Amino acid sequence: MLRFAKGGAAAAMTVNLEGLAPRSVREVLQWIEDGRVSSAQAFPLMRSADLPGAAGGAGRLAAGDDADVRAILGELDELVGLGRVKEVVRELHAFAEIQRRRGDLGLHTEPLALHMVFRGNPGTGKTTVARILGRMFKAIGILSKGHMLEVARADLVGEYIGHTAQKTREHVHRALGGVLFIDEAYALARGGEKDFGKEAIDTLVKEMEDHRDSLLLVLAGYRTEMDWFLRSNPGLRSRFPIHIDFPDYGVDELLRIADRMALGRQYQLGEEARARMRELLSAAGLQGRLGGGNARLVRNVVERAIRRQAVRLVRQGATRREDLMLLTGEDLGRELGA
Repeated sequence: MLRFAKGGAAAAMTVNLEGLAPRSVREVLQWIEDGRVSSAQAFPLMRSADLPGAAGGAGRLAAGDDADVRAILGELDELVGLGRVKEVVRELHAFAEIQRRRGDLGLHTEPLALHMVFRGNPGTGKTTVARILGRMFKAIGILSKGHMLEVARADLVGEYIGHTAQKTREHVHRALGGVLFIDEAYALARGGEKDFGKEAIDTLVKEMEDHRDSLLLVLAGYRTEMDWFLRSNPGLRSRFPIHIDFPDYGVDELLRIADRMALGRQYQLGEEARARMRELLSAAGLQGRLGGGNARLVRNVVERAIRRQAVRLVRQGATRREDLMLLTGEDLGRELGA
């Protein structure tokens, strides 16, 4: 029960805090603004809200499972290249962990800005890293599910007025507790003011505000197009404070990726095949073709080599284990697309 006593020019307020059970730090802040409690009385209420520290919309940070976190970060480290990307992910993990520790001690915590922009060419690991982030944030108690839902313009934009908002909200709600990954997000703005894509953007902005503590929204696409997209809608840029650039892989990195892809399928590149792969990738790099595919390009080459190997082995009647596993230079061919 609240009791107020006012007197003099400076109003004095006494409040019986018994029975007050705020649902969030944000609610306590609103009580201060409304004059229901004083700043001094607000602090224990913030503590009782079962949220860390003194405001910021960060949501509840749980201690998480250290073993899960170590395994997820180990998986991140196993990715080829992406040195700066890995640094940013580890910064996010460290920041979240320190905010949790500060909250446990009743210290002020900074808000966790989850929404991000991934800029880079296809096949540079954007989708893979988004999945890792979802699982990591679940392991440290920020997201409740950690799953990832990948969508594009066609999934969000409807065919008539009101349809787009409905479709967009449905996908957002399916992604709650996890990651909503929008590939080639700039396609939403290409139709201009009268296009339904603008309705999708407006709906996303509202939904990400309404669910700021339970959703990681990732906008992904080519670097130049993403920069144009954010310039075309200044309100979006301010809501996505974390921008991560995914560089193209070099030839040596792509060769390591090819080895891993083959091994993951219980094949291996022979010496001649590795030399042929390096030759093909170097030629593609000189022609400026690597940026159009990166790891996807390598995957296509490996999968095509496996098919060509099958034809060769059937013709030869080979059945030995080592023959069934070995990919040769002949299997790779002499052109990336042949």
